Amino acid sequence: MIRSSIVIISVLAGTAATAASFGCEKATAPDEKAICADRGLNDADVKMTTMFDMELHLVAMGERDTLHSTQKAWLDKRSKCKGDITCLRTAYDQRLKDLQKVFADIISRGPF
Repeated sequence: MIRSSIVIISVLAGTAATAASFGCEKATAPDEKAICADRGLNDADVKMTTMFDMELHLVAMGERDTLHSTQKAWLDKRSKCKGDITCLRTAYDQRLKDLQKVFADIISRGPF
């Protein structure tokens, strides 16, 4: 039991350093550097990317272009935050809320 817990913790600890969706070792933009330097933003980026990827597979084919367009617009908005942590947190909070609405809409069409 203890051994499996140590393995799980080791795996999670190893992925945390490279958790951002865009690869921190190649980050050059101020917003990307800020996300890599802040654990909360890094986690928000991973959550946002996971939700986006899931929804991309769940929405109807005709809705995928819209989802891609809103993601691109959001990434443009995020980049305008530069290294401003408060701005980035606000941007992620809003994007996560928007993606949660998409997910709720998908679920409302159930059952699956």
